[in-house]
Amino acid sequence: MIKVSWSHSLAYAVGLITTDGCLSKDGRHIDLTSKDLEQINNFKKILRLKNKIGFKYPGGDRNKFCYRIQFGDVKFYDFLLSIGLSPHKSKSLSEIVVPDKYFADFLRGYLDGDGFTYSYWDKRWKSSFMLYTGFASASKSHLEWIKSKIKHLYLIEGSIKYAGKSTYELMYAKRSSIILLNKIYYNDKVVCLKRKKFKIDKALGIIRNQAGMLKLVDRHV
Repeated sequence: MIKVSWSHSLAYAVGLITTDGCLSKDGRHIDLTSKDLEQINNFKKILRLKNKIGFKYPGGDRNKFCYRIQFGDVKFYDFLLSIGLSPHKSKSLSEIVVPDKYFADFLRGYLDGDGFTYSYWDKRWKSSFMLYTGFASASKSHLEWIKSKIKHLYLIEGSIKYAGKSTYELMYAKRSSIILLNKIYYNDKVVCLKRKKFKIDKALGIIRNQAGMLKLVDRHV
């Protein structure tokens, strides 16, 4: 039985369930599916699950598969219902009741699930490196809740747009991304998907180096 008590790791797991998880109609079973085995292993370790990791073949294509773990726990299932999750949550999702203390961990789980970052050198301006952070959902009201929560806690503003295929995206540009990502990855020991963290660290490193070069130039002007 899973210990239902808020912690940094549980909030991260809730973020994963919110994005890549599924609550069965039977009122007992929870499922997490991901293309990343590391993601499933992190989830399994956090919740101390002993269930075996299986495979799922989207669309029945045996050449494409995801990793999957499923387990039953009525108390944990009821806890997830009480904070705002539900079966067939995609479009009906709204607010998730997460304590402010653990919101960054929840958001990191969300980023590892249905979030993304991308960066590039903008050719329109010399030495301009751009960075964007985004969160995707089929529920606009859910992203509006995340947007308002981030503004309340971190004093930064994002924008929501329709991305097509019944999906909305909450986006943060360079300055806001830097603030937000530093909140989400508040130390080097937090549980996360390493491939996404590596990509983010690389982008932030370029920005830091760029800022250092600009300061050096200013001193010699």
